[in-house]
Amino acid sequence: MKQRIPKELSELKYTSRRRSIFSQLAKLLTHRVFFVGLFIVLQLAVLVLMVAYFSSYFIQFYIFCVVISWISVLWIVNRNSHPDYKIAWIVPIMAFPLFGGLFYLLFGGNQLSQWNQRRMERLGKMTREALKREGQEAENIIASNPAAGNQSRYLFRTSGCPPHVRTDAVYFPTGEAVWKSMLEEISKAEHFVFLEVFIIEEGVMWNTMLDILEEKAKQGVDVRLLYDDIGSLFTVPKNYAKQMQQRGISCAVFNPFRPVVSIRLNNRDHRKICVVDGHTGYTGGINLADEYINVKERFGYWKDNGILLRGEAVWNLTVMFLANWDYTTGMHESFEAYRPAVWPGEPYTGPGVIQPYSDSPLTQEAVGCNVYLNLINRATRYIYITTPYLVIDHTLTVALQTAAKSGVDVRIITPHIPDKKKVFEVTRAHYPALLEAGVKIYEFTPGFIHAKTFVVDDLYGVVGTINLDYRSLYLHFECGVWIYDHPVVHDIRDDFLETMSQSQEVCLESATRLGWLKRFYRALLRLFAPLL
Repeated sequence: MKQRIPKELSELKYTSRRRSIFSQLAKLLTHRVFFVGLFIVLQLAVLVLMVAYFSSYFIQFYIFCVVISWISVLWIVNRNSHPDYKIAWIVPIMAFPLFGGLFYLLFGGNQLSQWNQRRMERLGKMTREALKREGQEAENIIASNPAAGNQSRYLFRTSGCPPHVRTDAVYFPTGEAVWKSMLEEISKAEHFVFLEVFIIEEGVMWNTMLDILEEKAKQGVDVRLLYDDIGSLFTVPKNYAKQMQQRGISCAVFNPFRPVVSIRLNNRDHRKICVVDGHTGYTGGINLADEYINVKERFGYWKDNGILLRGEAVWNLTVMFLANWDYTTGMHESFEAYRPAVWPGEPYTGPGVIQPYSDSPLTQEAVGCNVYLNLINRATRYIYITTPYLVIDHTLTVALQTAAKSGVDVRIITPHIPDKKKVFEVTRAHYPALLEAGVKIYEFTPGFIHAKTFVVDDLYGVVGTINLDYRSLYLHFECGVWIYDHPVVHDIRDDFLETMSQSQEVCLESATRLGWLKRFYRALLRLFAPLL
């Protein structure tokens, strides 16, 4: 017989739940995102009302708005941008020609002001000068493999980041392992610690690290923190940078969220970089919040990863950080003072080639996407991929299909428990076409997988911040590490196989057995996926 809950207890639970809802609502209404968002919505509302009002009274104004929409469409078609991104904008512009063109002008591109263009040009020159290729050791190693040489040269010519030898690498299969190693290395810092991250949130992970950083700053170590404003919008207060500075930590906020309608809101700093004294560096998937080390559970077990570099290749990460620090703060300083040769640490003799690289939305080159395409197209035995999101374009889809049809063993691991439900639906919408071609897809059943890795043929590996989605591939500042013929590639492969053993394989029947409403919903999401 079902036990009845006492009336008093039921009322107590209801009251507690209601207070929690009101508390969350009050917190939202007093948060800066509410006021900034409200101001932006008001700007858009005023714009729409003005257009509607004038177009009702002046046929010339209506014609002007429609002409702007058509010009916007012609501009989009002839731009050197992704076809899916073009379609995602053309459809709403043509559906609402009165407002569509104006909205595209506000949100639809990556145009920089002349002042910012000059800054980027200056930083580009500084970066390329600092990262100019030195020595022939890396060239000699990849000379025996033309495919590897082509990939490495592409990275150098597009991102300016050269390949390096004399670099050791350690792969960490969990966020917990990355964090513990970072704490150990930061505690040994003698000269500087550079941190660049998308999300920080007070808790066990960040507060433990912050205590060490504050102690290091008191010892005279140059400690700098660069975090993305929108990435950390709900996790730290508006004045957090000042709080850090009061603790002796130089802090800057990338692309602050301001109450102004701007296309720049799309371009976020999604990089995760930690550099200690120039000779030790980290990158990978983890941000600085408790779910990344499973102190706090959000979507089951959070599977992440990272890579530690020691040696010459860390210079690439150092320059990436300094360039973004300069861009954010306007602080002009010489990169040369932070070379690994200044404080070399131990001599490193790691085999193979390590090439950390950057990707920027402010260029017309989709470096991150092209690195993945190069790996897929040159694979002969297998391609193993882990990604939290599988929101890929036609080119990547065809490349994976072609590889699988050619006999290459293509396997992809995605989450079983999503962090973003709409993106998860788009991810699953891409399953059928890949499965039909012979690609094997697995969902990580213990929870959410946030790692972004490629491993190919026991020769190549990539670990970094670049998801297989439009934002990472085309809109965000990202970074990764391209690895050739290094023992750490085997560690990435072994982690993939271990993760696959904890995952369930997706069959074609389950991926296609959908009702018409679900099919329509996914089709609609796929259409606008580049704008999500």
